[in-house]
Amino acid sequence: MIESTASIQDYLKVIYSLTAAEGVASTTAMAGQLGVAPASVTGMIQKLAASQPPLVIYKKHQGVTLTADGERTALEVIRHHRLLETYLVIALGYSWDNVHDEACRLEHVISEEFETRIAAVLGNPSRDPHGDPIPTVDLSMPPSADQPLSSLRPDQSAVVRRVTALPALLRHVEGLGLVPGAHLIVRAWSEFDHNLTIEAKNQAPVVLGFAVTSQIFVEVL
Repeated sequence: MIESTASIQDYLKVIYSLTAAEGVASTTAMAGQLGVAPASVTGMIQKLAASQPPLVIYKKHQGVTLTADGERTALEVIRHHRLLETYLVIALGYSWDNVHDEACRLEHVISEEFETRIAAVLGNPSRDPHGDPIPTVDLSMPPSADQPLSSLRPDQSAVVRRVTALPALLRHVEGLGLVPGAHLIVRAWSEFDHNLTIEAKNQAPVVLGFAVTSQIFVEVL
C-alpha cells in the first residue's frame, strides 16, 4: 500500500472538496488549489490510481474521483484539521481567521489517540469554528441542509451555519455580526446586481454583494 504522506493527503483533501462541490475534480482545478503545475497533478493522480488499493479513479479528460479508501483517508485528515481548528480557537485563544495554516501543519502528524483526546476535551463537536461539519469518528460526513445566503429573498429569515474559511472574508463578516449561530433577515434584493440587504440581530442593515453572500451558508427558518 502506498505510504500516506502529507502531500498525498493534501491531494485527497482537495479532490474530496472539489467532488463534493462539482461531482468531479479536474486537474486544472486541483492545480489551482494546490498551487502546482497541471503536469505535477497528472503525475500524482496517476500514482494514486495505480496504488494498491487505488485511492482515486482517473479517466483522462474526465477528471478524478475518490475510491472508498481514498475518501476515508481524506475524511480522516479533514477530521483532524477541523478538530484542530476548533481546539486552537477554544483552548488556545486563536482567532477564527488565524487557524487554517496552523491546522494544516498539524493535521498530518497527530496520532489517533491525540485526535480522540481533543475530541473528548471539546465535547465531540459537530462543526468547527467556521461552521464546517466535522467528520464523525467512523469517518462519515454529517448531512447538511445549508444553502448559500445568496439564494434567499426578501422577508426570509435564516441562521448562519458556516462561512468559507478565507481570512479576509472571516474578518469582514465577523465585523457585521454574521458568524455561525447569528440570526438574520433579508430586507431587500436587487435583481440588477443580486445585492442583498441583510439585517442581523442587533446590527444595522447592510448591503452585501454576491461575492460575500455566496460564501455564507445558512439554514432557512
